[in-house]
Amino acid sequence: MLRPALRPALLSLAFALATGAGLMAAPARAADEVAVDIPYDTFTLPNGLRVVVHTDRKAPIVAVNVWYHVGSKDEPAGRSGFAHLFEHLMFQRSEHHDGEFFEPFAAVGATDQNGTTNTDRTNYFQNVPTTALDMALWMESDRMGHLLGAVDQAALDEQRGVVQNEKRERENQPYGLVWQRLTRALYPNGHPYGHSVIGSMNDLNAASLEDVRQWFRAWYGPNNAVLVLAGDIDLATAKEKVARYFGHIPAGPSMAQPQVDVVRRPASTREVMHDKVPQPRIYRAWNVPAAGDAELPHLQLFAYLLGGVRSSRLDERLLHRERLVDNVSASVGSGQLGSTFYIVATVKQGVDPQRVEAAIDEEIARLVAQGPSAEELERARTAIRAGFIRGIERIGGFGGKADVLAECTVFHGDPGCFREELARLSGASARDVQQAGARWLGEGSHTIVVEPGERTPPEEDPAVEPAPFELPAPDPQYSTLPPAVDRSLGVPRTTEFPELKFPALQRARLSNGSTVILAERHEIPVVQLAYVFDGGHATDPADRSGTADFAMGLLDEGAAGLDPLEFSRRAERLGASLGASASQDGASAWVSALRENLDPSLALFADMVRRPNFDPDEIERVRATWIAGIRQQKARPAGMAGRVLPALLYGAGHPYGRVGSGTEESIAALTRDDLVAYHRRWVRPEQATVIVVGDTTLAEIVPALERHFGDWAGEGEPAAPVELPQVDLPVAPRVFLIDQPGAVQANIFAGHLVPPSTDPGSVRLELANGVLGGHFTSRLNMNLREEKHWSYGARSSLGGALGQRTWLVSAPVQIDRTRESMAEIQREVADFASGARPPTEAEVARVKAVQTLSLPGAYETAWSVLGTISGIVRYGRPDDYVFRRKAEVEAMTPAEVADAARNLRPEALTWVVVGELSQTEAAAREAGIGQVQVIDADGHPVAR
Repeated sequence: MLRPALRPALLSLAFALATGAGLMAAPARAADEVAVDIPYDTFTLPNGLRVVVHTDRKAPIVAVNVWYHVGSKDEPAGRSGFAHLFEHLMFQRSEHHDGEFFEPFAAVGATDQNGTTNTDRTNYFQNVPTTALDMALWMESDRMGHLLGAVDQAALDEQRGVVQNEKRERENQPYGLVWQRLTRALYPNGHPYGHSVIGSMNDLNAASLEDVRQWFRAWYGPNNAVLVLAGDIDLATAKEKVARYFGHIPAGPSMAQPQVDVVRRPASTREVMHDKVPQPRIYRAWNVPAAGDAELPHLQLFAYLLGGVRSSRLDERLLHRERLVDNVSASVGSGQLGSTFYIVATVKQGVDPQRVEAAIDEEIARLVAQGPSAEELERARTAIRAGFIRGIERIGGFGGKADVLAECTVFHGDPGCFREELARLSGASARDVQQAGARWLGEGSHTIVVEPGERTPPEEDPAVEPAPFELPAPDPQYSTLPPAVDRSLGVPRTTEFPELKFPALQRARLSNGSTVILAERHEIPVVQLAYVFDGGHATDPADRSGTADFAMGLLDEGAAGLDPLEFSRRAERLGASLGASASQDGASAWVSALRENLDPSLALFADMVRRPNFDPDEIERVRATWIAGIRQQKARPAGMAGRVLPALLYGAGHPYGRVGSGTEESIAALTRDDLVAYHRRWVRPEQATVIVVGDTTLAEIVPALERHFGDWAGEGEPAAPVELPQVDLPVAPRVFLIDQPGAVQANIFAGHLVPPSTDPGSVRLELANGVLGGHFTSRLNMNLREEKHWSYGARSSLGGALGQRTWLVSAPVQIDRTRESMAEIQREVADFASGARPPTEAEVARVKAVQTLSLPGAYETAWSVLGTISGIVRYGRPDDYVFRRKAEVEAMTPAEVADAARNLRPEALTWVVVGELSQTEAAAREAGIGQVQVIDADGHPVAR
């Protein structure tokens, strides 16, 4: 799905990385630290297209990433949302390709394909097999140089409807109206950042065909773009291919960029909004320097120390000590014209938000007055470096190496700008951080407090007469190369594909009985490890749902006598990331460790797994936040449906019929003895597996694991496996409605149970699901999104389980199309399952390509390899399962897929529709699909 960013991500560098989610880092300082970098080459075509090339041979794939230097900041009055609208339009057909842009990429197994828009840029990216690079460059160059002839009124109307449903979907969420109000408050009318990226309904409705054509001519020329090729590519090949496909495209005009305008606000302001939310939330924001400013890295460090990680000052005070909030964060969103420093705090029920606001003020003032300690800064640098190392494992996708290089080139004219930024972070002193906070985080903030109540109506932008737009002449400094491709021949065919490579699985056994499975990956100095156990949600007692999830969630809340804050500090000092969770049929604990700190990271991990504190005081703190999280789930449409569906599909008495996260009542009833008993019964080594993927060897990792886990023994006899009784499907469709007052969308879910993941026909069923709703170009999405534009996205999915698993359709639709959407979903399922519209050769070929040709790129990261090995362990699959499954898919015929589709039973569907009841109830009854019943967010019948 297309996923535009509503705030700039740009080169935020430190803050995202400090939490392990970003791509930049401080240079190595100690002798034992491995130097990390993104080497690159560059060249520029005569038409102005700047190209950056990075070679990474670890997988036979190439990331193709195109950034256009245009975003919502460039939209004149009356044309808000144009940049984002055009992002969608450019996924339609082009002059030489009559079909969805996704289709040729699906046929070669592209991965990480998407496009996003923010205030400052629009980008398009995909990873393709090396042998499909010509196809990818042909497609990207055709939409850059040959799009306008394919943009007609029908295409405009279709994508306008999709974008408007995306806007509804975002605003339909709890707290979903905040960002529009915050943007308006921070920037004056007429400022380039003064309106939302997604635009106003009025401006979108007013957009004419000529408007969007002029917009394209102005901004999407090669001289306003950067192309990054990263992966299995070299400079010479890149020069030849890029010139061949892009060299003939004429340059567009040289469009002026707005001047940096940070907008220092003279005074602080605040407002109160109301929404259908379970608890108050505080949003506070300051305008701060633009990306590239020397002070921005210092503010990013300030945000990290204040509220960026679990050991931050706000977390320590508000979450742990005074317990006034359920979560709190501080971050910096960087932008070309100015950046924003954010603090967001979700206030506990019954707490006065003003107490929290006062505490935030005090902590900012204390950090400004005293500055950070040397130890705090060192932890930040280590965490940042660890985040960078993990991030540069990926060549493409959101935030991969290609993104880093493109971002630097677009906004700074230097693909290596990250090096200077990282040096600033590495060299920042406590005084630098202190002074940046003092200069920028005083007066001038805007605070929004969202309180529970009737939703404050959205402020739609008034209709504005579009400002005149005169298109400048093309820039004469650029020239073109002669056409080198006959585009009348169509998209280049890819006839050869790289072979699937999956690391060999090496096995050993620890003294404690655990099996060790190792897959060596030496591209980055990181080791990913997961200890996989039985247990899981299915083992929860009937009156204690959530036991497994809650118990596993407490493992990293202090261990071996370390309290949660000190435990987090030690992990941050090591650059390690640790956690644990439960799933339906099991549980796992994991650690991601820098190779240089592997042994101490394993020591901390062993304490977490073997010796969790289960401190009574911390249990109460986490319990309160957990229950608040359940209430937040019940405020969101997908959360409401997800909580009621297990009992509706399996029955409340079935082990799978309980909610994994528990209920307010069950979590409140859990005792420390319950949690200790779960840990003793299920978190034990005898039948567990340690999965290791990364920069280590069996000779190294086994002795290390022996040191920390070898003497671990379970207490008592291992628990018996859970019995999973067979559930009969309903004899007729059932429709359940949940009221979401004020909703502008209806969230439709429909599904039933299918055979387990271990069933011999599971792969055939997965292909059938792919045809119907498993991919962007599947039937459901093409119907409800692309043809009728009633939805931002419709899909179907299969769960994974040792027992019967779920098959589920989901579609958020505009609420006035509830009846028609339900009818279309029912028809699509019925036609497919009955054979009235069996899968075609083309549909099956497309799904087979998606599921097989994508495999060389699917295992780019260690975590993706680890996830596949986890499935091998959980479902008792052979070590060569990925190759066997690929062969089975390749041999699949349309007849076999049609036979698998008979597992889908439209007459046995259970429907859940979440939306404004006054609009959904009549629609659901008129659809005539099945008996209609109104329930609440806990699944209880509502008296009518």
